[in-house]
Order: sequence, then C-alpha cells, then structure tokens
Amino acid sequence: MRDILNDLEAGNHLSDPDPTRRAQIQMKTPLPKRFYKHASVSKDAAGFAVHLDGKSVRTPGKALLALPSEGAARLVAAEFEAQKDVIDPVTMPVLRLVNTAIDGVASDPQVVLEDILRFAASDMLCYRADAPQGLVERQNSHWDPVLDWVQSSLSARFNLAEGVVHVEQPHESIAILGAHLAKDADPFRLACLHVMTSLTGSALLALALDASELDVDGVWLAAHVDEDWQIEHWGQDAEAAARRAQRKRDFVAAADLLRSIKGEGI
Repeated sequence: MRDILNDLEAGNHLSDPDPTRRAQIQMKTPLPKRFYKHASVSKDAAGFAVHLDGKSVRTPGKALLALPSEGAARLVAAEFEAQKDVIDPVTMPVLRLVNTAIDGVASDPQVVLEDILRFAASDMLCYRADAPQGLVERQNSHWDPVLDWVQSSLSARFNLAEGVVHVEQPHESIAILGAHLAKDADPFRLACLHVMTSLTGSALLALALDASELDVDGVWLAAHVDEDWQIEHWGQDAEAAARRAQRKRDFVAAADLLRSIKGEGI
C-alpha cells in the first residue's frame, strides 16, 4: 500500500525522479502513440466516467476510471485531450492521482489516514529556526496563523521546538485530526491530502487548504519558507528549480482534484 501511495511524491511513477536523467531515459524509451481522437465524460451508475472515443478508460488495476463529480472527471479528460502525438504520463498528474486513489487508497483508506497523521506528529510547522531573525520572523508570519486556525477551529494544540530535536505532540491533538479526517474518508480526498502533505512536509498545511483557510499559492509559499530563504541568499541551480516545478505541478493537480470532488470551481 505504501508503495502505491508514494507513486507521486517519490517519483516512482517516473522512469527516474531526476529530470535530467529521466529525459535521457525517455529518449531511449518511446512513449505510446495517441490512439484516440476525443476524450469525453459520461454519467453512469458508477459516477462520471472518462471515455476515449466512446470507450471507457480503465486504471492500471483494471478498475473503471470513474469519479464522484463531473468536474473531477473533466480534469482527467482534459489531460487526455492535451496529449499530442504521444501519451506522456508525466504530463498527466491528475490521472496518476486518480489511479492511485482507485487502485490503492479505496482498498484501505485507514492506512492513508494514519500516514497523514504520522506527518502531523512531526509537522514541519512545529520546527522553527532560532536564527537568523529574518527567517524566524518569516516562519512566524506564514506558520503561526495555520497553528492558530487548527487550535481555534479544531481545538488541536501543537507544541513548537527550535531546530530538529523531536518534540512530542499531544496525543489528544493527533486524535482530533484523525477524527476530522475520518468524517470524510473519501478515497479521492485522502489521496489528494496525502500527496499535498508529502509534497509540503505538512499535514496542517494540507488541512488548511482543504478547509479553504489558505489557497494554493498561500500553502505553497508557506511550505517553502526555508527553501526560499536559502535561494534568496545562495541562489538555486537549474536542476533544483526543475524538481521544484515538478513538485508544484503535482501539488496543484492534487489541489484542483480536491476542489473538484467537493464541487468547487477550479
């Protein structure tokens, strides 16, 4: 199960997580040619199914690719429509996430829920720098409002620490988050939250986005406070920038899918 969940975050859906190496491999491994003319969405008993030239699409596990909302299905159909001469899975993050939800998460949502809670138990927002002052203030500015929201809205309190020394979080707080997640254990929602948690290092940021407390840009900025500080002072190389762009594409895809299954506009 954990191998399936890590498909997006660890790059296991790719021939290699490094963009340069992946490009070299893909030059030697031809992608499948686009075999269909049109992608569409159709309502049936299973939900909203994605069709290619009128034929239903199946997941790698041979399940029907059907989603709970028309908007979510159209996100997948749009990725199929965007393919040109070949089908490149790297450019289809929503499809990869949907496949993970249907083939993996749906069989045991509790495993995914508990993995999100493990992130929360050592959430990035709880580990603060003690210097320089500019970084300390930036962390406080972006992270304190999220912790304040969790405490005021969910009655979950989290302890802070300076540096990387582990700090134990109240068991009651983790239990509260678990109950909050369990209220809507839809496989697609949990898959989206898991991806966003893994890509940001913070379950609390993912939950803030789920509750519309922060938007996509706000979460992404908060998740990269430390990294952006380093870039401002030391610069960033091209490969690191490419990896970050890839992570953001997958993050945005998860956020878009999450909003669409909740019936919210993209």
